[in-house]
Amino acid sequence: MHVAVVDIGSNSTRLLVADVRDGSVTELDRRTAVTRLGEGVDASGRLGDAPQERVFATLAEYAEAIERHHCEQRVAVMTSAVRDAANGAEFAAAVRERFGLDARTLTGDEEARLTYLGATAGRNDEAPRLLIDIGGGSTELVVGVRDRVEFHVSTQAGVVRHTERYLASDPPRPEELEALAADVRGVLEAAVPDPASLGARAAVAVAGTATSCAAIDLELDPYDPGQVEGHVMSLDRLGGLLSRLSSMPLAERRTIPGLHPDRAPTIVAGVVILALVLRHFGLDATEVSEHDILWGAALDAASG
Repeated sequence: MHVAVVDIGSNSTRLLVADVRDGSVTELDRRTAVTRLGEGVDASGRLGDAPQERVFATLAEYAEAIERHHCEQRVAVMTSAVRDAANGAEFAAAVRERFGLDARTLTGDEEARLTYLGATAGRNDEAPRLLIDIGGGSTELVVGVRDRVEFHVSTQAGVVRHTERYLASDPPRPEELEALAADVRGVLEAAVPDPASLGARAAVAVAGTATSCAAIDLELDPYDPGQVEGHVMSLDRLGGLLSRLSSMPLAERRTIPGLHPDRAPTIVAGVVILALVLRHFGLDATEVSEHDILWGAALDAASG
């Protein structure tokens, strides 16, 4: 079955077209555009007109690929930016009506399940594993064993949200970085007060922050998802990466091999969040995966 899934997130709008058979996903087309739908939502509580138009323009481009592959299932999943916005339901209706997508605004439970399903496909660990999904408006934390979710929480720590709140200088000042980190630590302590009790012995991180960190670490130009999949980022490597990125002005960050220029404005906040999550759970490294909510939603759609 040919399945198309569009993930409309706070920072990016992504497409996966895949052939899904017997629980296996074969990618036919995959695209990403940084559309920053969540821009300004933290302050205004509404999706702005300009961010919505960026998403609509991207969906119009994606529609051609979806038609070309004759997709039998066509799904759009929307997460924190749409959940949090007062006009989120109106936006979802527009996506449904204008582009013929089965547009779903996911609850935190649904987002956790689909992301974990995608990230753990093909992984058969018997020990609990932490899944880290850093988005523009929220960070999803899931702990599970094999294909079973045992704990999850959606936290209000996100790369767009925290960049807008704290990183006003270019490059960021040390006191801005510390204020951002203090906020994220507070969010994590409130959301997961006793991480040791969850028993996570390893981590897998998905989405743009994690894959960008891997690509920068590997100096990939052009980006190669095959090399990113399974790459391990240690806390030491993340610390060195943060020092490097936070000392650069934005214009210089945009030129780094492995980092998409449109992710340069928010990558510093992303690295801070990723490192603090690992520290909070007492882990010293994370594996990076390309298989995230897109894969999970594709598997879910194909299963009926």
